Amino acid sequence: MTVRPSKPIRLLCVDDHHVVRNGLVLIMNRQPDLTVVATAATGEQAVTLHREFLPDVTVMDMQLPRMAGLEAVRAIRAETPDARIIMLTVCNDDSDRHQADAAGAAAYLVKDASPDDLITTIYQVHAGERPLAAEMNARGLDRPKRSKLSPREIEVTRLMADAMRNKEIAAVLGLSEQTVHAHVKNIFLKLQVTDRITAINLARRYGLIPHH
Repeated sequence: MTVRPSKPIRLLCVDDHHVVRNGLVLIMNRQPDLTVVATAATGEQAVTLHREFLPDVTVMDMQLPRMAGLEAVRAIRAETPDARIIMLTVCNDDSDRHQADAAGAAAYLVKDASPDDLITTIYQVHAGERPLAAEMNARGLDRPKRSKLSPREIEVTRLMADAMRNKEIAAVLGLSEQTVHAHVKNIFLKLQVTDRITAINLARRYGLIPHH
C-alpha cells in the first residue's frame, strides 16, 4: 500500500529535453502532495540545484549531455549520502540497472512507464524504499558476484580502488600492462559495468573488496 506523505514531497526534475521535462513537471504538480521546487537540463545543474534546494526526491534522466545521469547521481550522493534519486531511461537494460544501483539510485524507471507508476515510485522512494534493489533481486540480477570474479580479478579491483592505473597495478602484481588491461576488461564484463568507479562500488557492495 502506498504511504502518503504528511507534507508535500519536494522534487527536483532533471531531463535535457524541454518537452519531456515540462511533461514530468505537469504530472508531478497535479498531485496535491507533490511539488517541483527546481528543474535542471544538465547533470551539472542537477548537482548545483540539489545542493541549493535539498529536495526530498530527485527524478533524473540517465542520458544527459556532458555529465551523465549516473555521474550526477554519484556527485550528489557524495555530498548528500541519503539523497533519494529515481533514474529515468529510455532503455530497459539490466546493465543500466546494475550501474544505477551501484551509483546509489533508489529506483529505475523506463520513460514509457505510466504516470501512476512514476507517482507511486516517488512515494515509495520518499518513504525510504528501494524499488530498484527489490526488482533486481526478484529478477535474479542482484546475486553475489564473488564466484564470478577470480582471485586475481578481485586483487586487480582492490588496487583499482586504491586509485592505481593499469601500469601501477602491473608493477605491483608483477604482470604486463596488457595482462592487467585484459583483467580489467573481464571485470567490467562480469560485473556488467562500463567504468572503474561503478565496478569498485559494486565490488564493495558485494563484499569482494573492503570499504575505505
